[in-house]
Amino acid sequence: MNLPSRRGFLGGAAAALVLLAADPAAAAEELPGFPPGVEVRRTAYRNWDGTIVTVGLWACVPATPAQAVDAVNWAHAHGWTVRPRGASHGWAPLTLAEDTPADARILLLDTSRFTGLALDSPTAVRAGTGVPMETLLGFLEDHGLGVTAAPAPGDLTLGGVLAIDGHGTAVPASGESRLAGQTYGSLSNRVLELTAVVWDGEAYALRTFRREEADCAALLTHLGRALVVEAVLRVGANSDLRCVSRTDIPAKELFGDSGRTFASFVESTGRVEAIWFAFTEFPWLKTWSVEPVRPLLSRRVNSPYNYPFSDTLPTLVADLAGRLVADAAWYLAPVLGNAQLDAAVLGLTATLSADLWGPSKNTLLYVRPTTLRVHANGYAILTSRPQVQRVVSEFAAFYRGQLDAYAARGEFPINGAVEIRVTGLDAPADAEHPGARPPSLSALSPVPDHPEWDVAVWLDILTLPGTPHSDKFYRELEQFLLASFDGTDALARVEWSKGWGYTDASAWADPEVLGTVVPESYGAAWAEAAGVLERLDPHGVFRAPLHDRLFG
Repeated sequence: MNLPSRRGFLGGAAAALVLLAADPAAAAEELPGFPPGVEVRRTAYRNWDGTIVTVGLWACVPATPAQAVDAVNWAHAHGWTVRPRGASHGWAPLTLAEDTPADARILLLDTSRFTGLALDSPTAVRAGTGVPMETLLGFLEDHGLGVTAAPAPGDLTLGGVLAIDGHGTAVPASGESRLAGQTYGSLSNRVLELTAVVWDGEAYALRTFRREEADCAALLTHLGRALVVEAVLRVGANSDLRCVSRTDIPAKELFGDSGRTFASFVESTGRVEAIWFAFTEFPWLKTWSVEPVRPLLSRRVNSPYNYPFSDTLPTLVADLAGRLVADAAWYLAPVLGNAQLDAAVLGLTATLSADLWGPSKNTLLYVRPTTLRVHANGYAILTSRPQVQRVVSEFAAFYRGQLDAYAARGEFPINGAVEIRVTGLDAPADAEHPGARPPSLSALSPVPDHPEWDVAVWLDILTLPGTPHSDKFYRELEQFLLASFDGTDALARVEWSKGWGYTDASAWADPEVLGTVVPESYGAAWAEAAGVLERLDPHGVFRAPLHDRLFG
């Protein structure tokens, strides 16, 4: 594994989007016949935690979807593969494998110019897939529109979010009804139609798919196995949200059986996130509630990213994280965890950000690229709403027990935080489109045999890349989740953009998880979606090595 430098994981390095100087002579020699109207040059690629870094691949920057088609057809004719690239804000090697050489016959296709935005109707927006989520949500806000929930980083592109069923945290609060045009599932469940580059029998071409089409279901969450250039999304009236942070509830109560439990906040507000730093007792709990009028004690916010102490690390936290990596001082994990909690407690007070209120975008977006670059694993546990606390409690007990057992041996595999969220599932009726089908490969796709499962508990554990024993710890956690939530009364699915499929040495490497567990968690929908994606790209132009291991 190529480990990031201290500077690399502490800063918001822009290497993922860096385009190096163009060299027309080299392009003409190495890319013979490349479409002359399409900008192409060498590039540097870096994923979020810096574990996948490649400098020197060719990348094209098509100005229009038609130019993207030209580039794809060139790649097909010359035996190259094409990997769409947005913000590169992900962990899983769905774009590039960890060991991709600079001379690989891979063409990165930068979607940064697919940024068109227009209202298709009073409740639908047409958007290019290269548009950043912050820009999209800002456009909606300007028109009195918004979404129920969204991923916290605003730099994500719409295309990247749709590829991996990006989500936020939201279920209906007690007594709350779904508003027209809204959904509590992933952004993929909002799609009414999309346009993708697919094989038409003779060449790759643009084709528009509507939500009621069977083929569209496979493209709604395509894992990078396709190139989507535009989407029309169902949206609804914007809401003003109040976001309250607190750090006064001990983990044993929040994740326990009674008192101020995690599930009780889900019931009262519907929108909850717990951030539990390693080796600490008091999680940072955030709740969002719909509040049309600003509460007296809330601070109005007119822009996102209102936790500067999290976006730009305090010196103590940065220095500790740096020591862990540079000096292999992994035993400092408990100190780092408590320093992160202290920074949150003090920061919430110092910046008056413990009680915020404003248009939804301004509290839903709260992660900048300058935050700590960590590895993250991820799972969605599909269950029924009355079982949320049980799922959280069983997970928390196992996690705490394993962390303590490792520490007793002088091993500290986790030095970041646990993040817990709850969302609804991707109910196709929410799209309010006749004949709408669920996203086949979304982790939030409903399970036909279990209509009582109406929510998903999302579990993520963060640690610095390269932390010793972390892969083994993650494998043990994964095996626990798969055994505990095996489809009997709850079902574990992997979170596509994060880490999963662990061996004791690496992620995305366990053949049983990749070849059996993951496909079986989707039932018949897996084979159907795999068949559609193969038919739309029979030459494997959009395949990455991970796709080969997943789909065969």
